[in-house]
Amino acid sequence: MISEELQNLLLKYCEPEDKLLQQIDRETHLKVLMPRMLSGHYQGRVLSLLSKMNNPKRILEIGTFTGYATLCLAEGLTNDGIIYTLDINAELEDMVRGNFAKSALNDKIKYIIGDAQLSLKTLNEEIFDIVFIDADKKNNGTYYNLIFNQVRPGGIIIVDNVLWSGKVLDDAQDKDTKNISNFNDQIAADKRVEKLILPVRDGLFVIRKK
Repeated sequence: MISEELQNLLLKYCEPEDKLLQQIDRETHLKVLMPRMLSGHYQGRVLSLLSKMNNPKRILEIGTFTGYATLCLAEGLTNDGIIYTLDINAELEDMVRGNFAKSALNDKIKYIIGDAQLSLKTLNEEIFDIVFIDADKKNNGTYYNLIFNQVRPGGIIIVDNVLWSGKVLDDAQDKDTKNISNFNDQIAADKRVEKLILPVRDGLFVIRKK
């Protein structure tokens, strides 16, 4: 949504990308369908900084893909912190576990394969400081409602792709875009939270529970 020239300027003034994240980015683009789903350097640094500012003990990520954002979020965990990351794509499991195994944060990551709505039932005793929703967009509202009571007051929920390549501005919206617009409207009307959309990459909705 921004020019390549401006993107390069933003990267110039943010923290560098470590070698493992560079490797994950490169291999995702070489080996995986739809590599644009990866968060990438700039958004990864945004997620890392939000995590470090929150100092979370428990993080939930819905939608692992190749693990790039998982590692960025995990950077802010407390010494005894855990990030649970849920994904349904078993075909990527070996690649993702291999990526995590190369990280010093591996012991803090609990990677769960399966339907996220079913996996969440196994985590119903956890209270989360951060939740990152980046999975099937039609279920953004479903995931939000399922996890809301497990987010501590002051905790944050981050939802990716809420600008949907600018399609949310279109009058004639396709089904996927309408789902995202409806979710955005749901959050805008939710008095239990403070919220704003950061125009980072494809739009990050940052939602703070009161």
